[in-house]
Amino acid sequence: MITKLVEAALRNRAAVLILVAVLIVAGLYSMQRLPFDAEPDISPQQVLVTTQAPGLAPVDVERSITAPVELALQGLPGMQSLRSISRYGLSVIYVRFADDTNLYLDRNLIGERLQTIQLPPGTSAPQMGPLSDGLSEIYQFQVRGHGQSLMTLRTLLDWQIAPRLRQVEGVVDVNVNGGLLKTYEVQIDDNALTRYGLSVGDIFNAVQMNNGATGGATIEHNGGESIIRGEGLLRNTTDIGSIVLRTAAGGAPLYVHDVAHVDEAPMPRLGAVTRDGKGEAVVGVVLMGIGQNTRVVAQRVQDAIREINQTLPPGVEVAPYYNRADLMDRVLHTVAHNMVEGAVLVIAVLLLLLGNARAGLIVAMAIPLSMLVAVIAMYGTGMSGNLMSLGAIDFGLLVDGAVVMIENVVRRRAEAPNQPLRPLVLEAAKEVSRPVTFAVLIITAVYLPILSLQGIEGKMFRPMAMTVIFALLASLVLTLTVMPVLASLLLRGKVAERESRILHWVRLRYEPILARAAQQPALTMGLAVALLAVAAFAATRLGAEFLPRLDEGALTVTTTKLPGISVPSAVEAQTMVERTLMRFPEVQSAVTLGGSSEIPTDPMGVEQSDTFIMLKPQSEWNTAQTQDGLVTEYSAALDRAVPGLTLDWAQPIQMRMDDMIAGVQADVAVQIHGNDLQTLHDTAERVAAVISRVPGAADVEAQQTIGQPYLRVIVKRDAVARYGLNASQVLDLVQSLGGRNVGTIVDGEGQFDIRVRMQPKDRDDVTRISALRISNGDGRAVPLSEVADIRMEPGPSTIEREEGRRVILVQANVRGRDLAGFVLAAQHAVDTQVKFPPGYTVSWGGSFKNLQDAMARLYVVVPISLVVIFALLYLMFGNASLAALIFCNVPFAAIGGIFALWIRGLPFSISAAVGFIALFGIAVLNGVVLVSSIVEMRARGLSAAKAAKQAAATRLRPVLMTATVASLGFLPMAFSMSSGAEVQRPLATVVIGGLVSATLLTLLVLPTVYPWFDRRKDTSRLAQVHERETQFAE
Repeated sequence: MITKLVEAALRNRAAVLILVAVLIVAGLYSMQRLPFDAEPDISPQQVLVTTQAPGLAPVDVERSITAPVELALQGLPGMQSLRSISRYGLSVIYVRFADDTNLYLDRNLIGERLQTIQLPPGTSAPQMGPLSDGLSEIYQFQVRGHGQSLMTLRTLLDWQIAPRLRQVEGVVDVNVNGGLLKTYEVQIDDNALTRYGLSVGDIFNAVQMNNGATGGATIEHNGGESIIRGEGLLRNTTDIGSIVLRTAAGGAPLYVHDVAHVDEAPMPRLGAVTRDGKGEAVVGVVLMGIGQNTRVVAQRVQDAIREINQTLPPGVEVAPYYNRADLMDRVLHTVAHNMVEGAVLVIAVLLLLLGNARAGLIVAMAIPLSMLVAVIAMYGTGMSGNLMSLGAIDFGLLVDGAVVMIENVVRRRAEAPNQPLRPLVLEAAKEVSRPVTFAVLIITAVYLPILSLQGIEGKMFRPMAMTVIFALLASLVLTLTVMPVLASLLLRGKVAERESRILHWVRLRYEPILARAAQQPALTMGLAVALLAVAAFAATRLGAEFLPRLDEGALTVTTTKLPGISVPSAVEAQTMVERTLMRFPEVQSAVTLGGSSEIPTDPMGVEQSDTFIMLKPQSEWNTAQTQDGLVTEYSAALDRAVPGLTLDWAQPIQMRMDDMIAGVQADVAVQIHGNDLQTLHDTAERVAAVISRVPGAADVEAQQTIGQPYLRVIVKRDAVARYGLNASQVLDLVQSLGGRNVGTIVDGEGQFDIRVRMQPKDRDDVTRISALRISNGDGRAVPLSEVADIRMEPGPSTIEREEGRRVILVQANVRGRDLAGFVLAAQHAVDTQVKFPPGYTVSWGGSFKNLQDAMARLYVVVPISLVVIFALLYLMFGNASLAALIFCNVPFAAIGGIFALWIRGLPFSISAAVGFIALFGIAVLNGVVLVSSIVEMRARGLSAAKAAKQAAATRLRPVLMTATVASLGFLPMAFSMSSGAEVQRPLATVVIGGLVSATLLTLLVLPTVYPWFDRRKDTSRLAQVHERETQFAE
């Protein structure tokens, strides 16, 4: 079948060239439309459900909102986990589904369940978050204007800028943060209420009943029909103040402005945004929809902002400060740079070792043609071009088959210069088509198990495996069709097979070494086994991590202050953090999002803030040359400038991914489950203290869930009854301290809440609050302290639950040490030094949990890969001994991979594991070529030793060429220091190191020990093996 394909291609050379032209056009078309991104999206299949409960404390949010919503969502098909956070005024529930479910169907199922929930009055309906993921935050900007107030800027962002950006194709939402949210506030005077015998409930009802519009159907008039519209909408502060509360006996009306001051005022804030240590700012974050093209959407957003800026008031502008397309451009530049360097190195080696420029150029054609086929397949399957799908392709692999094919043609042409070219090419192609086909299929086959990886590692490496498989299969087809056609057209005339000086130098030293090794096969094999044992020992000292961190060119630091801090105090601390950071020369800008917006959708409290640190290019760094070094220096400076803060360092995308995947923004998370919040807190503090003493621990933090000051107003039911009141009147007064929304005013495109609350002097002091009075309807006003027990006491600031059970987190980052080793040491320390109360359990998560899950799957995937390799070898040779001989390349290839990691100080990671899987396939390629040649010579009657020696000498050039080009193809990835190279480096290092040891095995150990596997004097059996191979090829 294979030789027929070669024959068909040579018979129809014009058709083959036409198909190549079509392939080039289709490939360029697909490349222009292929979506690009920095890295694969590893976000879990997750839906966010938020419920707003203005003014409710965390314990009430948990009891009245979170628990009922959790109960309603339990048992959803495909649901894997349910996690919730209850904070002041907000319930957030994270519903995670299996990766193979349909996210749109998942959202529909959740929507159906949410419709069945009955929640307390004043609570918003549960809402699902936007259809976005961890890579959705693609664009961040500030709205700034000289002389403009924070309220004006926020209003412009809310009602003019954000709505326009939400219309951009590919944008699902715009998060708005910072500034002051405009409202119309009715500030009640307690003395006036008492004087007129009114209650706050009377004000609530009056405003609600005097703001509306209605329709009266139609009326026929003068032969036509007119629509009847009743208008009673409030339009401004004057209208609100003119609402009549009641009419006195003499007919004089009592207005709202008689008992309250009406004005525009900001909604009570739950956070603030600051920038560069210069004060507060108003910012927006653009969220991109799932599966969209980052570069295209970011460009559309930029174009829209350019148009928006032309419509804003003079002096106001939208100024971007973060564009993820910049990161994508840097990463793709790294990928393109590595690919170009790899291609140049491969082509240079081809020209150097082949000794023939025309032959080298023919082989080099396999690189762009194979890549174009891969791009067509990627575009057709909906994949994106990113760091993994494009960056892990080794051009050396793509030309391996073509190298063997063209090298054999050149050799045969030099031996028989007068033979007609086309028949010679056909014969030469037939000779190597079988080993080439099997070798490429073996390399392809070892990538197949990678497709079975699940979870984060599957999302990260499946695109790479698919792209490599596409490219390898394309290279095989091109090797069997296009390469012979080009050889028959371009190798006409005299073709001299000149051995390069380098190859001649290698041959002069290789053949004597091989002769000595063949005289002492036991010693040669013993040395190889000893190296394998040393490598196995070194492997136990490498350490392990989940995935190398992608350098995003930016940092984030999450700061945590004591619970109960006020917004002004938090702003002051944020500003100090930014001023400290801005003193460092590498910091270009620092933007801090503290707490959450007035209408919260993010479960971050006022005591928490995320500072985004935009860094200058690494060439301009002076403080340190690595991110870890910068973090160390920045942390020390912040500890001195703003003591008492807990710092947690990450990067923007990494932070969001960690939060979505594990619920924490750190490498390691210890989850303690129990019921009592105080006990959970005390246990977490003990665990944190123990972990902080483990070498490598950094940013250790026990979640601060208690310590939030509460002013509790507890109704005295006997007193309420004695004064003729009811509990709702007391609770109305309490609600008026924070304000109740009683309607809206439409002003142009904007809609602004009308809030009724006590005036500032009556709500900002515990003594004044205690003295507030409630009218009982008979002319008497009762102080609040008479009908309620008022006291200050600490309580929870946040309550987290997992699978319906309360949980507290201890998180830590790891610096200067491998992740797996740190966790093992931390687990041992916690097990021996912390005693957990009965009924309380502990589990470990974060990146370490991802590493554990990935390793569990690798324990299955790697053996499958090895079995596939051996099965293909046996299928090819039909001889278990020969298959086992070539299979020895696998463990000996691992020697170089392990030593390469050890020399470079790289821990074992999932990236390195994938490198080993790829290496195992590459390692057997040269063994297949060499053993096939030995079998052929044995079939001709040569002895085992002579056949091995002669085959090794004959195949020295193709073996060296395939190993060299494969190694050089990975060389730029292994040593690149640009953005994105961190993920590729372990993979490339393993392959390069492994190919060195595998090549030495192929050229020295394999020919030396071959006679052990072939002691037959009768070569008829090997002739049958050779005949089996020939039949397969045909």
